[in-house]
Amino acid sequence: MSAKVEAPKGTRDVLPPESVLRARILAAASGLFDAYGYGRIATPTFEQTELFVRGVGGSTDIVRKEMYTFDDLGGRSMTLRPEGTAPVVRAFVEHGMHKLPLPVKLWYTAPMFRYEAPQAGRLREHTQIGAEALGSDDPLLDAEAIALLGGIYAQLGIPGVHLRISSLGDGPSRAAYRDELSAYLQAHAADLPADARERAAENPMRLVDAKDPAVQAVMTDAPRILERLGDDAAAHHATVLAALDAVGIAYVEDPTLVRGLDYYTKTVFEFTCDRLGAQSGIGGGGRYDGLVAELGGPPTPGVGFGSGIERIVLALTADGDPPPAGGADVYFAALTPEGRAALFPVMTRLRGAGVACTGDHQGRSMKGMMKQAAASGAAACVILGERELAEGHATLRDMTSGEQREVALAQLESVLLKEHRP
Repeated sequence: MSAKVEAPKGTRDVLPPESVLRARILAAASGLFDAYGYGRIATPTFEQTELFVRGVGGSTDIVRKEMYTFDDLGGRSMTLRPEGTAPVVRAFVEHGMHKLPLPVKLWYTAPMFRYEAPQAGRLREHTQIGAEALGSDDPLLDAEAIALLGGIYAQLGIPGVHLRISSLGDGPSRAAYRDELSAYLQAHAADLPADARERAAENPMRLVDAKDPAVQAVMTDAPRILERLGDDAAAHHATVLAALDAVGIAYVEDPTLVRGLDYYTKTVFEFTCDRLGAQSGIGGGGRYDGLVAELGGPPTPGVGFGSGIERIVLALTADGDPPPAGGADVYFAALTPEGRAALFPVMTRLRGAGVACTGDHQGRSMKGMMKQAAASGAAACVILGERELAEGHATLRDMTSGEQREVALAQLESVLLKEHRP
């Protein structure tokens, strides 16, 4: 017997019924994306490595430790997509989308790849939904993005969701803050681990949200970016908060929130969920006004977010309830081969009209078929035995009430369409 071949570490298969739950998540998200005026975009699974080095930042953990990078047969360095914003911005620049009416609003769902320690809801291959709005520096667009992502969580009924928000300042205020923070860290370099000193030399802001206790101890008295915002950045931040207040979105200002990507400017935000434990982040994003220019396009502001579907699934099922089973609208229980043949055209046409149909293919008894019908989640069951077939009718059973009635075979399709068509 050959050895089993299993999925790579840090990945997993998505089986029913979780796939049904994922479909519900995407349906809720796509409906809100439509309502907010976002169009769907798809980018390649792998990109030139330079895109992420320039776009995400060479000092980030993603670029330094987590990317799946390889040389193709032409000797070019390629990387499996670790995050969604840089590829969307690359497409925006490449296709001249800055010439379209602005802002250009785009959303996506795609697999992401990061070599990190696998844990619940965090895999080396995970699926993300995300959105990017490019072409406006209006702080109300930041608030809109936050409301959109929060709306997805609310529509899905995820409890215990909270919003953290901060600002990383604009160009001038951020540069001044980085200089001040760098000077502070240099004065405390002896108290920092070697890796932290290296990261601080590349980008001192990477240490603001560090998890290492030694780094956290040094950062306790470090200057805070929210206290160093220039007039323009402070006004932008205040407008975002006022907009959230106006629509009743609760938030906590968190000066340690910097997110894990170097391209962010001004607004940064993260949603957390009580159900996810210590690793509570469920999604987030922010503004990135310099990224389009960094990737070769004209100066173009942007704001966006991403949320891992695995994290959403984990939040929805954390109470121990299994994902919804989904399944059929109508179960067809035919007791003879002739009955199955007679019902096959009816089932095919109903499926074409959007009615989910299933039936027995194992030669089960009537008792077995009724048990299977209940397990399928079907709202109705069509029963067709020798007698019914000879008399030209079927028995239609309501699976909730148990009530049964006879329906002529010639009318069966129209009755089921009327009662079960989406």
